Amino acid sequence: MNADSCLIGGCTEPLYAPAGTQSLCREHFLHFVAWRKKKGGLGMFKKYSAMSMEERDAIVEEWAQTVSSPSAS
Repeated sequence: MNADSCLIGGCTEPLYAPAGTQSLCREHFLHFVAWRKKKGGLGMFKKYSAMSMEERDAIVEEWAQTVSSPSAS
């Protein structure tokens, strides 16, 4: 992980989990996992777990475009 803050711009929550080569806060990570589940169910989870970190970045980038605004606390 090479980021010091959530990859979603403007989010100031503490880091929780990796997403590709970057990191997400807990709220955004849970949103990302739910999005992956809706996108492809168990098959997407298996596909994602077999990807390299660089390949995961493309999936994370696709998801990040669906996030309209940073988390408001």
